Amino acid sequence: MLKKEKKSKIIKEHGLHEKDTGSADVQIGLLSQEIDSLVLHLKNHPKDLHSKRGLIKMVVKRKKLLNYLKDENEKRYKEVVKKVGLKK
Repeated sequence: MLKKEKKSKIIKEHGLHEKDTGSADVQIGLLSQEIDSLVLHLKNHPKDLHSKRGLIKMVVKRKKLLNYLKDENEKRYKEVVKKVGLKK
């Protein structure tokens, strides 16, 4: 789970305007950060199957959001992929 300061930093970085918290850009950024932290957790605890299931759900949700963004606005999609550091 992300801390409040880190979460607000990601929202400011990816948001379309000052109070944007629900756009696909912001959700992708938040999910990517949570996925990274969960991957580190799973490297130390490989038998934690409940967390592994949660990780898979987050990856699928991020993929759906990326596909939606790609269909809606190709330019924003490329910017988000570049900011987050994904290989697309």
